[in-house]
Amino acid sequence: MHMIRVFIGLIALLPAWVIAAGDAEAGKVLAAPCAACHGQNGVAVVPGAPNLAGQNRRYLESQLLRYQSGARVAPLMTGQVTNMTPIDLENLAAYFGAMPAPVGQASGDQIAVGEQIYRGGIADRRVPACTACHSPTGSGNGPAGYPRLGGQQSDYVIAQLTAYREGVRATDEAYGNTMRQAVNGLTDGQIRAVASYIQGLH
Repeated sequence: MHMIRVFIGLIALLPAWVIAAGDAEAGKVLAAPCAACHGQNGVAVVPGAPNLAGQNRRYLESQLLRYQSGARVAPLMTGQVTNMTPIDLENLAAYFGAMPAPVGQASGDQIAVGEQIYRGGIADRRVPACTACHSPTGSGNGPAGYPRLGGQQSDYVIAQLTAYREGVRATDEAYGNTMRQAVNGLTDGQIRAVASYIQGLH
């Protein structure tokens, strides 16, 4: 298990040109079962599931590998990818990555708070601005393997930020535990605010 985690971490650190681009058409065939949760167009239709459309390919591939190895715990996802080859995972990532990214809508009365956290962080809590890795538009950083956040379902973002804060999710090991450190100072309310802002970001 340790060697698998090291391998996945090394993939995240490779230059973008080293990782194969994948075959989106082949990925389309493999993605048929994914529609039950992630929608025909890559926009989630089940509460708690993430949008996959337009997700940065390198990030998506790294997460699929983590599901397959058990480094990221989600029994349903592990079951879906257990028998897939590395090329299959590349093709899936290419398929969803080629889709148009969704545009969501922020809601709630804390949008200004969410924007402040996303764009400026919270200095006295040592919370950095999300823009540093995920860009002002939420498009992330594809070559670096940072995910697209803009338009993502707020319930999914809330769950993931909370999991990082509580140490339940630890898939940022290749980046020096960046996410766990970044969200450590956020309250539940602040997480909800930034998640709502992210949902409407584009």
